[in-house]
Amino acid sequence: MDISVSQLPGIGQKISFKTAENSQIVLIVHHTGKRELYLFDDADNEEADFAIDLTADETRELGAQFLGATYQPVSADKLKMFKNQIVIDWLELKEESVLAGKTIQESGIRRRTGATIIGIVQGDETIAIPEADQHLTPGIVLMAIGKQEQIDMLQSMCQGEEG
Repeated sequence: MDISVSQLPGIGQKISFKTAENSQIVLIVHHTGKRELYLFDDADNEEADFAIDLTADETRELGAQFLGATYQPVSADKLKMFKNQIVIDWLELKEESVLAGKTIQESGIRRRTGATIIGIVQGDETIAIPEADQHLTPGIVLMAIGKQEQIDMLQSMCQGEEG
């Protein structure tokens, strides 16, 4: 990655990041604290493919996310170790699913697939460790944990492919 910093008199500072794939990210930090972020698919282009204004707090949060403040990817070796063990996946419940309209208990998900529901996302609401009497309505997203074949069976059920 090629990084260059230049002063913009009367404005602030320009920081350019050129990637190995010849893309470019440009961050302009104004003296006022305003930040402008520009993305170029091709570093040689004059016009950005995407631009966004960020506050100082948003820029710090984005930087923290890039640094891995809240999520650290798992190394390839650890992924191999977990591949046949534990998988967590998010599955959308379709209207045609045999699970739709039932509670978690009535659906028998754990008994039928071996997977466990550990969360539900419904619009802006997230339910962690839902109760057994939680209704499963079409459009929700189930966060499930289990072995890959268990998650695959639950995915089929969520899609309405098997009962």
